Amino acid sequence: MKPSIAGPRRRGAFRLALLSTVLLTGLLGGCAGPAVQPWERGTLARSEMSFNGNQLDSKFAEHIYSSKEAAAGGAGVGGGGCGCN
Repeated sequence: MKPSIAGPRRRGAFRLALLSTVLLTGLLGGCAGPAVQPWERGTLARSEMSFNGNQLDSKFAEHIYSSKEAAAGGAGVGGGGCGCN
């Protein structure tokens, strides 16, 4: 009677699939959770930490960008300054 090598291979493949499933479930479970509320963000919730924290600074930067690009409405508004919009 010849011993079969398919049995250990199947068990190894099953163990690998089971281990992969457990690890993947654990990794995906770590990403799930309630959304972070604004009061839980601490320093990151401060207005200085946002991209547009100071409206005056962002308007000034937009003006400089539009002046350098020689295009009115070059930042966030349709058209390229040619007046065709």
